[in-house]
Amino acid sequence: MSGHSKWATIKRKKAATDAKRGAVFTRLIKEITVAARLGGGDVDANPRLRLAINQARTANMPQSNIQRAVKKGTGELPGVKYEASTYEGYGPGGAAIMMDVMTDNKKRTVADIRHLMTKYGGNLGESGSVAWQFENRGVLTLPVAGASEDDLFDVAVDFGAEEIEVEEGHYIIAVPAEKAYSLRQALLDSNLPEAAVEIGLEAINTVEVSGADAQQLLKLLDQLEELEDIEKVYANCNIAEEELAAYSG
Repeated sequence: MSGHSKWATIKRKKAATDAKRGAVFTRLIKEITVAARLGGGDVDANPRLRLAINQARTANMPQSNIQRAVKKGTGELPGVKYEASTYEGYGPGGAAIMMDVMTDNKKRTVADIRHLMTKYGGNLGESGSVAWQFENRGVLTLPVAGASEDDLFDVAVDFGAEEIEVEEGHYIIAVPAEKAYSLRQALLDSNLPEAAVEIGLEAINTVEVSGADAQQLLKLLDQLEELEDIEKVYANCNIAEEELAAYSG
């Protein structure tokens, strides 16, 4: 469980948890609002906003909710001001943890994160304490159906694709973050299916975590993801499949 495999695992778990908790709309609305505030309300000129709106539509969010979130971000409607931040620290077994946060109350968020870190054997670090262990990556996901592997490979390699995998009926392509949206457009220009794009962090190196530390770390990551203010969690852990199977949550 490392690199973008860990990332994919967390995303799938997080999606299921959000759906169960009814929190997915809240997270998406915050992301749309911040994206519009930072980059404007034109989806053609704002890739982050375009991605957030595509995710909202996939989650069946009503168009009226999307429009309100955009207008709150651009200032056309009053609303809560969310701020994006990144927090970092260490978990059990020495695993480095990065957290992308979207909050309207940083003091509350920091207190919540510190509480969980302490409870599960981790500690919240200073800015830069673990960030050097991660780098930005782009991940594109598109359906296998209608996409020739040879055609996909030819286009992806030209844009520096570092890894192409097939998982659950989808191609997953890892590329440098700065090339992700250009590759997405190149795939469309080559008559391949539209790809979902996500920019996130990937560990440069991983640490092996096992036994009680692994179980405690998995619990910590789950609890961090339960916090409404946390958008994404990344860890540089490598945990064996049998340890994952033994985890009960």
